[in-house]
Amino acid sequence: MEDKNKTKRKGYSDPDLQLKANKRWIEKNKEHKNYLSRRSNARGFIRTLAKKEDLEELQELIKENLIKFEK
Repeated sequence: MEDKNKTKRKGYSDPDLQLKANKRWIEKNKEHKNYLSRRSNARGFIRTLAKKEDLEELQELIKENLIKFEK
């Protein structure tokens, strides 16, 4: 279900223009880019590399951090 009121992002037929647009987005959104990158790394670690002990430790950390959101 797509929202027809949403505007699509502008695409560039010239790869150089797209690169420049990407760089502008990264400069404007450094914090969000870092967030997305770290989230992706965490998910990848959990999916592919984590051992049982790692998952148990992460589970405890998550439980402790969820308490912050309940207040």
